[in-house]
Amino acid sequence: MAINPRAIKTTGYLLQASGLTVGFDDMNIIENLDIQLKRSEVLGVVGPSGTGKSVLMRTLIGLLPKRAGTIRYFGRDLSKLSLENQRKIERRWGVLFQHGALFSSLTVRENVQVPMREHMDISQKLMDELAELTLAMVGLAPNAGTKYPSELSGGMIKRAALARALALNPDILFLDEPTSGLDPVGAAEFDDLITSLKETLGLSVFMVTHDLGSLYRACTRIAILGGKKVMVEGDLDTILAYDDPWVQSYFHGNRAQTVQYQSAGQEEVHA
Repeated sequence: MAINPRAIKTTGYLLQASGLTVGFDDMNIIENLDIQLKRSEVLGVVGPSGTGKSVLMRTLIGLLPKRAGTIRYFGRDLSKLSLENQRKIERRWGVLFQHGALFSSLTVRENVQVPMREHMDISQKLMDELAELTLAMVGLAPNAGTKYPSELSGGMIKRAALARALALNPDILFLDEPTSGLDPVGAAEFDDLITSLKETLGLSVFMVTHDLGSLYRACTRIAILGGKKVMVEGDLDTILAYDDPWVQSYFHGNRAQTVQYQSAGQEEVHA
């Protein structure tokens, strides 16, 4: 029977992975991992290099196979759904890859329209209007739609890729290192954009990041990977109090003190 993901009532989590194990050859990268994404939150996923953050995200969106465990979206186990219903669920998330992954031969507008062409039966005129609205929503100028990716700055590429991820009005947004390659000002602006979209559209955001600024500015909850699983999760205060050498170094080192100072200054300005 066909399902309508937007009609599914969920009281806790839009995404819930339990006992997840993923690996390559004879090595597991993550093992018996549990992680959840709540409605209308920004979950920051962080950890030392090599702990499987991007592997986890790619598994959750179906780009890598799992060896064990269950992945549920909107309370439904994807592995137990028909292919048709799996595709309907998949349309309810958008993905922004680390380097944007825009098609170089297409204009920005055409890139944004790729998921529309694949999943929507609408006229070209309506696609053009929707693309322009989405580009405006992510803060791009009206003339950006006619440009090619090679003509864009790093920040504009991130915003154009974000517009494509939002093209189908998703419930869940996956972000893989969204501020990498951006200068501090551009990174802060992107974090503010994510926060604004979350509040305006009611998005739930799964963000893989190394950016301390993003963890302080944009994330409502943080999950730290280590030992092939989530070793601690919670709000920022919970993470700051967690007694682990890497966590203490990452969140209390010199770089962290600078980010804390900058974040406090921004809060005073907004107040």
